[in-house]
Amino acid sequence: MKTILNIIWLVLSGFWLALGYALAGVICFVLIITIPFGIASFRIAGYALWPFGRTVVRDPQSGVMSAIGNVIWFIFAGLWLAIGHILSGIALCVTIIGIPLGIANFKMVPVSLFPLGARIVDSRTAL
Repeated sequence: MKTILNIIWLVLSGFWLALGYALAGVICFVLIITIPFGIASFRIAGYALWPFGRTVVRDPQSGVMSAIGNVIWFIFAGLWLAIGHILSGIALCVTIIGIPLGIANFKMVPVSLFPLGARIVDSRTAL
């Protein structure tokens, strides 16, 4: 079932959201100091392409630098990517078949706002 949802997701919104994350990652790689943001952006781009069957787990040991980085990310990229998730989620929730996809979009908003200190793992190993 998750394969079918992932394929529908990829066609309807995953490709475009992943392009947004990839664009943010490329922009972050322009400056050396923002490379960690680019790595996080590319990691989330992969998650945006194929989200069903995977989940986000916060690392409690991430530290202060991660928190500072998340604030910087929120200001420059996270807010815009979260808006993209919210708008895409609303558009998908208009149809009955798109409701699970819209909910998945809404579940991706926290990681798009604060990606540093988050790991994307298989849902079965997240327990």
